[in-house]
Amino acid sequence: MSQTVDRALSILPLLAEGPADLGQVAERLGVHKSTALRLLRTLHEHGLVYRQSDQRYRLGARLFALAQEAVENLDVREIAHPHLVRLNELCGHTVHLAVHEEGEVLYIDKVESRYPVRMYSRIGKPVAITVAAVAKLLLADLPEPERRAFADKLDYPMYTARSTPNPSAFLRELEKVRDQGWATDLGGHEESINCVAAPVRGADGRVVAAMSVSAPNVVVTADELLTLLPLVRRTADAISGEYSGKTPAKDNGS
Repeated sequence: MSQTVDRALSILPLLAEGPADLGQVAERLGVHKSTALRLLRTLHEHGLVYRQSDQRYRLGARLFALAQEAVENLDVREIAHPHLVRLNELCGHTVHLAVHEEGEVLYIDKVESRYPVRMYSRIGKPVAITVAAVAKLLLADLPEPERRAFADKLDYPMYTARSTPNPSAFLRELEKVRDQGWATDLGGHEESINCVAAPVRGADGRVVAAMSVSAPNVVVTADELLTLLPLVRRTADAISGEYSGKTPAKDNGS
């Protein structure tokens, strides 16, 4: 049974390359045509492959529907949370997860710092979009025309002397973030708070969320916080791998 399932599943990546006839499928699997036909008929009955009028087979619409449904039901917060907790345990600072929804960047998870000085961010609250490190990562991933249009319609409040002053400066920052693959907010929203962030990517490589570590400079300097960047990026990569299905979930106790 396991060999039959293995052979049937091996047909799908073959057809992802383009339509193939019975002979091509049998040759790729290394089986007789009758065996390949039986497998193809089973996949066809389930809507996973479709037989064209030229007798070649291609991937079926049901497969795309299942993939879309799976993506829509993925909960990046649920997947990320154990990783955020682990990162917090390692560094002790506030850890956030944020997403871009309907023109805003929102915090969807937070693990509090173990230090007495706390941040007043809240889950569900929009971030300061022109300065927040998580916002820079999410917006930097937009196609350039969308980035420009988005930047042009924003207001640019000067929270501190380090805040982003205008659309052109914001676009330059987004380009830098896009190239380097990480972002910072070093006193751009509050002079006393620094933040370093990394992207969470889906199976297609697009940024689906961003996670960050933030700390007040009375606890750790900006330079000291930046030394956590490799750890933050490894955590984001681990979340990305699990979210995209490229790496299996690990036991939280391991």
